[in-house]
Amino acid sequence: MLFHDVVATSTAVAATRSRLAKRDLLAAALRAAADDGGPSGGDLVEVVAAFLSGRPRQRRTGIGYRSLTQPPPPADAPILTPLDVDAALETLSATAGTGSQAARAAALEHLLATATADEQRFLRGLILGELRQGALDSLLLDAVAAAADVPLAAVRRAAMFSALSGPIARAALTGGAEALAAFRLEVGRPVRPMLASPAPDVAAALAGFDTEVAVEAKIDGIRIQLHRRGDDVAVYTRSLDDVTDRLPELVELMRSLPTDAVVLDGEAIALRGDGRPMPFQDTAARTGSRDGEATVRVPLTAYLFDALHLDGQDLIDAPEAERFAALARVVPPSALVRRTVTADAEAAAAFFAEVLASGHEGVVIKSLAAPYDAGRRGGAWVKVKPRHTLDLVVLAVERGSGRRQGWLSNIHLGARVPGGAGDDGDGWVMLGKTFKGMSDETLAWQTQRFTELADGPTDGWVVKVRPEQLVEVAFDGVQRSSRYAGGVALRFARVLRYRDDKPVAEADTIDAVRALLEPHR
Repeated sequence: MLFHDVVATSTAVAATRSRLAKRDLLAAALRAAADDGGPSGGDLVEVVAAFLSGRPRQRRTGIGYRSLTQPPPPADAPILTPLDVDAALETLSATAGTGSQAARAAALEHLLATATADEQRFLRGLILGELRQGALDSLLLDAVAAAADVPLAAVRRAAMFSALSGPIARAALTGGAEALAAFRLEVGRPVRPMLASPAPDVAAALAGFDTEVAVEAKIDGIRIQLHRRGDDVAVYTRSLDDVTDRLPELVELMRSLPTDAVVLDGEAIALRGDGRPMPFQDTAARTGSRDGEATVRVPLTAYLFDALHLDGQDLIDAPEAERFAALARVVPPSALVRRTVTADAEAAAAFFAEVLASGHEGVVIKSLAAPYDAGRRGGAWVKVKPRHTLDLVVLAVERGSGRRQGWLSNIHLGARVPGGAGDDGDGWVMLGKTFKGMSDETLAWQTQRFTELADGPTDGWVVKVRPEQLVEVAFDGVQRSSRYAGGVALRFARVLRYRDDKPVAEADTIDAVRALLEPHR
């Protein structure tokens, strides 16, 4: 099996809308890896599964965007295997110490020079975490079940207890259901976090429940999973990265609990002296995430909301009410998330308003009877947040890839700077990019529109356009950013609609965007 085969599968997956067709394409690639692997069949399956999920086995390679902007001339014919690429990424990840920057650059140059043009494009997306092929992790797990002819429930159950899908694919295709059954909760090994589905408001969220629910404050911090056995403590993020050494205050909290073995779930956040939250990146900087640009290492406060294991008893299948009761037995009240249990819509709405007034971002409404469905986004947890919107101008657009090949896709968003262009008009400052919220009809329209507005040179990927088109975007918040000249960036922006009813002179200003930081100050 060649790396080219993996890239071809990814391209085919991106080109189809059918979930069933996507699953079958992925399953065929996994079966081919198992059949072609020989003695290293398990390794090959694991690597191929990782690549097709858009996430290599190496969590960090030390390679950033700039290193991939000018690749060497591509190879004429494919010769790389998936294991070749995995080994090269492992070398990049392990390179450290004096001279590491030059060594890493040379290793990357060699890898890219050995790759064809299509392989180079795939590698760029894989390394940067920007593969948009429609092969989400849940879909890959469906494909694993199909490829190995094992029950999907067995695959999903095993995946709850593995940070990556590659080991699940290896187990399923080399050992079947018996190998999958060996995956279970283990103190010290992270569990995939349970996720919440969105609802537009409290009333809509409550409509999915017919009895009392827990309404919890939604904290805009970092998701943390805390493990302790004896004096050994581990702290993991939402993406299951180990950040124990960066969060000593959480280690201290865990060691203070009256328990010997425990696994807890919650959020950690940086607070001001008055108890209100600080900007998100003050929290994120403590874990070294890409959003963390703060320079002051502020202490973090934990707000815990779930217990998955307590002193030899796995609670992952227990109802939420039982899990929270176990949590409350061992965690001090100051470390418990604020919550109320009610079936009354007015009481839930009042609690939502109180949470927003305290500076936090919303609520999560939870079924008291539901188990902890790790790694899944179902109806047992429903999150409600107020929606922010802005009218911004499109400054540039990027050429699409995969299923969006041939279209102009990712748009660069700009806020207005009154008088920023001098006496003759306004200027513009970039706030970020988005490709979310675009239907095929929207993509077709904006491809024509921005082709007409194209202005100035292009690097082959980014097309600059005249600032003449407004777009309304929704977003989750604003954070400080040193990446953009305005000093701020939008979090999770997505397109709502293009505004042809408003002139660009009515676009929201950079000062209005910066003012959205004020509630956190």
